[in-house]
Amino acid sequence: MTQGKPDSIPNSRKVWTTLITNTKYLSGLLTLEYALRKVGSKYPLLVLYTETFEQEGHEALDNRGIHKKRIEYLLPKAHKDYQNDVRFYDCWSKLQPFSLFEFDRVVQLDSDMVVVQNMDELMDLQLNDETAVFAASHACVCNPYNKAHYPSNWHKENCAYTSYKPIALEDKTQAHHNHVVGPSSKTGLGICNGGLQVVNPSPKNYNKIVNALENPSLTSSYDFADQSLLSDVFEGRWLPLSYKYNALKTLRTIHRDIWSDDEVKNVHYIITPKPWDVRSLPDRDSHDDTGTFHFWFKLDDARLADEKSAGIYDGF
Repeated sequence: MTQGKPDSIPNSRKVWTTLITNTKYLSGLLTLEYALRKVGSKYPLLVLYTETFEQEGHEALDNRGIHKKRIEYLLPKAHKDYQNDVRFYDCWSKLQPFSLFEFDRVVQLDSDMVVVQNMDELMDLQLNDETAVFAASHACVCNPYNKAHYPSNWHKENCAYTSYKPIALEDKTQAHHNHVVGPSSKTGLGICNGGLQVVNPSPKNYNKIVNALENPSLTSSYDFADQSLLSDVFEGRWLPLSYKYNALKTLRTIHRDIWSDDEVKNVHYIITPKPWDVRSLPDRDSHDDTGTFHFWFKLDDARLADEKSAGIYDGF
């Protein structure tokens, strides 16, 4: 497949990364990159793309000067059927940041996220191979849309956020636990959400991931691809982050007691529709049942205006 300009690797030992395999998520990616700059992050975004990424996508990245690096598409040895959620076929490749040994710290972000407050502190978060191989927020297992193909134990009683009681802001001695760390990784079903992963790349841990992918007896049971694998291979050995770093849009309605618009740093638009799917509609806000799309619309509108002034308009 024809590509645009050669890969461009940032001159930084710490980077944000995001995966893209086709242009369906490109508008989200571009707004994510814009948002990181708008909140004043000191660190660049590196786009990890696979061979399936289209030429027009390369041109969009190149026209905006966004760093990119080709990675190999990662899949388990034995085929896993995700016909009910085809997005999970791509999700295995979100484990590739563990292999980016040229960097000291990688923070992987999904392209359907938007950063609304600076969260550079994640670049300095302490990790170790004994108790905190990587950091991530919990998956919400409430299954609010009652998806029939989700595991039977995915319900509110088993969600780590259901019993979580945030520590009061005025309790300064425990502020760290309220604002950086979330519920214990052993709480609820102990499953992380793979949308944001704080990683120190290392051959040791990447080999553990590859070995799991080579084991059909393991991957056949992974209902949610990358996050299932991480939660299994590193069970109880991941640092649980506050929800605010991976604020699933559904948390705003089903876990109102822990959500604060002022505290959220990174909103994650799981499940359809995505904000860019409806951004051009006159009634775009009516397609949002969580009251979170306005975060994305504000930044996307600003991005498009800035790009228009710079003579960039390609429909993304």
